[in-house]
Amino acid sequence: MYHIVESGKPFEQAAADLEAAVKAGGFGVLYVHDLGNTLRSKGQPFTEQCRIFEVCNPLQAAKVLARDLRLNMALPCRISVYTEQGRTRIGLILPAEMLAGLTQDEALRPVAAEVEAALVGMVDAAR
Repeated sequence: MYHIVESGKPFEQAAADLEAAVKAGGFGVLYVHDLGNTLRSKGQPFTEQCRIFEVCNPLQAAKVLARDLRLNMALPCRISVYTEQGRTRIGLILPAEMLAGLTQDEALRPVAAEVEAALVGMVDAAR
């Protein structure tokens, strides 16, 4: 269900490298949520770092939405760079498995597999 890798890079470098890998992979970064800073700004004692990158390939998103508009709630794809016990990690929920739980439309399986392969490649490149 998840693809998570450990990076030997510091958090900030891994985040920058992920952004570059996303762009090199033909996807765009729509928004970056700094979850760690948000929680701390709300008075929560969150000691880790966590940035969630919302990424999208418009062509792939259009294919999905043309088949089932309800799937807009599963878009855009999200990749996280975070720390856990002093280690930097990069991960995502695998799109093919997530989509299989949301629709039985067989035509979307190859789209999800293609997106998944691209995202896993980006995570591995940023590692």
